[in-house]
Amino acid sequence: MARTTVSAAVALLIAAALGVSLPAQSSHAPASSAATPGIALKDPDGRLVDPFLAAENSTAIVFLFASVDCPVSNRYAPEVQRLHAAFAPKNVAFWLIYPNPGDTPDAVRAHVKAFGYPVHALLDPGHDLVKVTKVSITPEAAVFTSTKALAYHGRLDASGRKSDPDAARELFEAMSAVARGGRAPLSQTPSIGCSIKWRAPS
Repeated sequence: MARTTVSAAVALLIAAALGVSLPAQSSHAPASSAATPGIALKDPDGRLVDPFLAAENSTAIVFLFASVDCPVSNRYAPEVQRLHAAFAPKNVAFWLIYPNPGDTPDAVRAHVKAFGYPVHALLDPGHDLVKVTKVSITPEAAVFTSTKALAYHGRLDASGRKSDPDAARELFEAMSAVARGGRAPLSQTPSIGCSIKWRAPS
């Protein structure tokens, strides 16, 4: 109980610093807590964040996996901006996740600024969140419901390696369904891009 209280207090402080609102704490753990174990990732400024706890009052949580040197991932920056503009007002939480161990805090900070990402960035070099979300590519997305159940895992749209304004916006459709309290499409297509790099053994 003491550990839970301390974790909640830390989450409140982190959320306040990031500008993320948190609900009043319940004395009961969520039923899906086993599916989303406590994860502590650092932001580019070195602050530890549990992205599930910091966004637990949201209608959905979207993790967008990116890397600083993947051209396919970088091409999706405008789509990320459009998704954020459409769904952030609907209380959907967004996190931009950098899973490659070589993406340093300074590089991530510069990357977010250069591509105009309106999303809080977190680093996941140990792949704690990668394992939970089951992603393997940048760019790739994972959407969790308000009950922290994984609802969507796959590509952002059907355009592939080249931009296609007429491509099906699969992540948009999944987010629309989840934000309404419905289910994401059952057909979910793997992403195309750059493989996530694993930390070399010491």
